[in-house]
Amino acid sequence: MGSPVSLVSSTPDPRILKDSVAKAVELIGFKTGPAVKTVVIKPNLNYYWEPATGCTTDPRVVAALIDFVRERYGKDLSIRVAEADASAMRTKHVFKMLRYEELAEEKKVELINLSKDALTREKVTVGGHDMEFDVPKSLVEADLFINVPKPKIMRATKMTCAMKNIFGCIAAPRKIAYHAFLNEAIVGINKLLKPNLTIVDGLVALGRFPVKLGLIMAGSDAFSVDWVAAQIMGYNPRSVRFLKIAMREKLGEEQGISVVGEPLKGFRKKFPRESFLFQRWVWSLQFGILRAYRKVSGDVIPPFLEG
Repeated sequence: MGSPVSLVSSTPDPRILKDSVAKAVELIGFKTGPAVKTVVIKPNLNYYWEPATGCTTDPRVVAALIDFVRERYGKDLSIRVAEADASAMRTKHVFKMLRYEELAEEKKVELINLSKDALTREKVTVGGHDMEFDVPKSLVEADLFINVPKPKIMRATKMTCAMKNIFGCIAAPRKIAYHAFLNEAIVGINKLLKPNLTIVDGLVALGRFPVKLGLIMAGSDAFSVDWVAAQIMGYNPRSVRFLKIAMREKLGEEQGISVVGEPLKGFRKKFPRESFLFQRWVWSLQFGILRAYRKVSGDVIPPFLEG
């Protein structure tokens, strides 16, 4: 059964942002168990692009979320912000470059690399594909696991938001190994890892170009969040393959999904519709730069960042 998804207008101003997060959570009637002591927040830091590009979660959204959970659950919480290494990204560098180290110092929270966490090897079958994932224990054991994705178009899957950001939790850096059956892999890891709450950073969204969407979304079900996000991006959710697979696998269903807060159509009108010809050119340029650097240096990570 689907669940409510809230849409709230916001700005990067810290006071407005915290109020927007609180309102978005209140609108969906979110509740947890009686005691929350450990919180893990998973932003989308898939590469070193600044939040203004629409590619990565703005640390100001995470800061507002940290303030919100402390006000709601107490100041003595153990809060960790988590990301995993990727094929062309190292967590230790992205935390530094995108100012998450500054955030951690200011808010007195811990940064963790999920690729170096204690892991369990889990098996799952989706659509006839048998898969194994290295699942970080920190996410499974947290009292409150919060997913903080970005709304973006993506050539391989049409869109990326809540469920695709959970794919980023896989501890193995070489996630490209799953790309031959990416949609099934997205559903598979979401069967194993189910965040308690999703807060979407839509301050800047990425369509065929970045746009200041000024949106905070909230939902307790990642499938429901993506169903609504797809409509904001101009898609029929039934045309998004991993959402169709999720329904076949009984991971989500359309019935019960509702939009609360502000009307969806205003955000959909502002979202830049897809242009995969332009996107192919951008990605070709980006990967061309990475290939050239790798050929020269033998690594995709600039060595000056090691300091």
